[in-house]
Amino acid sequence: MQIPITAFYAGVLAIFALYLSFRAGSFRGKAGVSVLFGDPPNMELAERVRVHQNFLEYVPMILILMGAIELNGGSTTFLHGIGIALIISRIAHAIGLKHDNMGHPGRLIGAGGTMLITLIVAGYAIWYAGGALVN
Repeated sequence: MQIPITAFYAGVLAIFALYLSFRAGSFRGKAGVSVLFGDPPNMELAERVRVHQNFLEYVPMILILMGAIELNGGSTTFLHGIGIALIISRIAHAIGLKHDNMGHPGRLIGAGGTMLITLIVAGYAIWYAGGALVN
């Protein structure tokens, strides 16, 4: 069975992950800092690295759940909704993660959206699997 919806969003998000990696890596080169954030710490580099790390902490788990849902015949509308919401959340988070502003709207939308998406996708996967487990 194929999973074209998950594959599409995985592809889009992989390109965004490369962009985030390039932003952090190229700035690391400009700052002349190989590991950590320099002495004194370069906060712009720290922000760029943290945005990339946070992306890598959440997105793979969500994509795995999306793939499992799609393989098991879950709703295509649901999967597209989750995929679009995930892209918006991750862009908002990348814009809003600031070392000096915890209340930036992008951070709140990005972090909150990603947590909500994770909870919804996990719940849907458990609910959907529940029917198969009982039969």
